[in-house]
Amino acid sequence: MAGSRSAAPGAAAGRVPSGCQGPLGRPAPGGGPASAAGRAARAGRRREALTGYAFTAPAVLLFCVMGLYTVGYGLTLSFAQWNGFTPHWTWVGLDNYADVLWRDPRYAPRVHHAALNTLWVMIGVPLLTVAAAFPLAVLLNRAGRMQAVLRSVYFLPYVTSGVAVFFAWTYILQPDGAVNALLGQLGLGSLRQPQGWLGNPDTALPTMIVVSAWGAVPVAMLLYLTGLQGIDRSLLEAAQLDGAGWWRSTASVVWPLVRPITSIVVLLNLRDSLQGFQTFLVMTDGGPGDHTNVLGLEAYRLAFLKELAPTLGLASALGWLLFAAALILALVNLRALRSTT
Repeated sequence: MAGSRSAAPGAAAGRVPSGCQGPLGRPAPGGGPASAAGRAARAGRRREALTGYAFTAPAVLLFCVMGLYTVGYGLTLSFAQWNGFTPHWTWVGLDNYADVLWRDPRYAPRVHHAALNTLWVMIGVPLLTVAAAFPLAVLLNRAGRMQAVLRSVYFLPYVTSGVAVFFAWTYILQPDGAVNALLGQLGLGSLRQPQGWLGNPDTALPTMIVVSAWGAVPVAMLLYLTGLQGIDRSLLEAAQLDGAGWWRSTASVVWPLVRPITSIVVLLNLRDSLQGFQTFLVMTDGGPGDHTNVLGLEAYRLAFLKELAPTLGLASALGWLLFAAALILALVNLRALRSTT
């Protein structure tokens, strides 16, 4: 009896579940239904991955050809001298960067003046955008039923063709345009600009800053509106219970909570102010007297305008300097964003 009792556990330990046995009672190769299901799942995942790769391959290939190749070509061109027509380049190394920064008296002073104008744009546009977009988003968040209509109206400038909007602004700012006419009707004729707001060297750049900020407000307003709608209402109710009014709640509760969105808005406007030039090209072409010339427009001029003895190498060098500055700004803004969250 003792022997039979001692043999029972061993026999039980040596048994294999019937679902995992072969036809002769031996364990089935592969571990049975569980292993078969695992193999099927892995095969399904492989097929899914291959399908995904097949769908993304054309886009990746197009990006490699039109993106990476173009970027590499432009970087190589910044170390060469070429006017776009001769079959061969002249390798000059870092001379293009030295020429646009300080060495060449034909190009360096123009770049310095354009950099100063760009700096003013980079300061003015983000400040005006935040100052206009945040109050509009706060008011729009309290609009109730009219919110959808007002949101569409405020966003309309962004979806309208940029060239058409810029030409419209040009007509509005002319000597006989709507701005001067409105000032005359309001009894502020002393503020009218006989040369037009874009023709006066003292008002041309500030006017362009206002126009650029006007075009950037819609996106910034929607970003702020999204952040405002995500704020927990209990925080505002707690502030009101503590005696805080609307202004105090907005300044002490709402504004700190949307600070990350402010960082994003500032970064987007800094990038556009540093690299964009379409507005200045269409409305002023850098005039009057280069008072609205910015770095992006100067790079365009170096590349394509004959009066500046065009060289694509100098334009590419200036473009890469702008890219480096934009990258530094992005890293600084990212660090500041992490410190606030």
